[in-house]
Amino acid sequence: MKEYCPIPSDYWKGRIDSEDNFDAYRWHQWVQTIDLRDIRKDDLNHKFGIAFLGFCSDVGVKRNKGRIGAENSPESIRRELMNRPCSFAQGLKLYDAGNIHPIEDDLESAQSALTNAIDLILDLGLFPVVLGGGHEVALGHYHGLHRHLIQKNNQSTLGIINFDAHFDLRPYPNGGSSGTMFRQIADYSLENNYPFHYLCVGIQKSGNTVNLFKTAHQLGVDYMLAKDIDGADIWGILERLDHFIKKNDAIYLTLCADVISSSYAPGVSAPQPLGLHPEKVLKLIKHIIKSGKLLSFDIAEVSPRFDHDQVTSSLASVIIYTIVTTLAEENNLSALYE
Repeated sequence: MKEYCPIPSDYWKGRIDSEDNFDAYRWHQWVQTIDLRDIRKDDLNHKFGIAFLGFCSDVGVKRNKGRIGAENSPESIRRELMNRPCSFAQGLKLYDAGNIHPIEDDLESAQSALTNAIDLILDLGLFPVVLGGGHEVALGHYHGLHRHLIQKNNQSTLGIINFDAHFDLRPYPNGGSSGTMFRQIADYSLENNYPFHYLCVGIQKSGNTVNLFKTAHQLGVDYMLAKDIDGADIWGILERLDHFIKKNDAIYLTLCADVISSSYAPGVSAPQPLGLHPEKVLKLIKHIIKSGKLLSFDIAEVSPRFDHDQVTSSLASVIIYTIVTTLAEENNLSALYE
């Protein structure tokens, strides 16, 4: 994987409240860096492990004629994660598996490298958390998950839950972009006789053409409009999530930061003034995790170039922190004070 680069062992740094009291530890004291080219499952020691992987690309955003800048978000998000508290038991380990960088804007090779990296992370028994980058991260991520499931169990169905203001179902006659990934996945599924199960949460009517809505209906895509989520009865939303989750063996969760209101997430390629409230998003994510079927997560389209005081990167870090602590709870590794 020539596009792959591990993280230096001294990269994670931050405030230290104690050198020997784990209850006072912050993430930078607990994260271990690993090189996917030279690591075996036997080298790791944990009850449950999470691996961070950066996808430092916004080539797809550029091709989609969006505002570039998301290629720098893996570093920005990591900086915000460094001082988060270790609100979990020591049996949960955090690993940083490095970054994928496209070479000379070769997006397809970078997505293929991401596919291989995700497959390797899963083979190591780790839960992948991918830091985008543009939302083109979803194509390589999905294929890595799907390859792993097919190798493990040919009958497994992988459902996609995408928190996003946009369907990302555009045609791609001139190559893929950050607006085509789920159409590419749909076509791949059809060609190989795999089911295509896709739920998009937070869709904005003002951000999608009539043709995209027709495409979603033709492909059997399930979706929830943003206007029907904020202020709605959460039980009805959870019921729709449960219905989707039950028909799949595993869930891939992806979040485009533009699904969240620009009041909370200004640093994105396509800001949404009427986007979702982050607390509602976190409640829904926790519910998905508690299903026990979540296989992996990525966050995309955070763009430090347009961020003010790292507000959006900080929000991304809170989302990741919440996912990690909820996974800890589900694996009986929550902090003692809880």
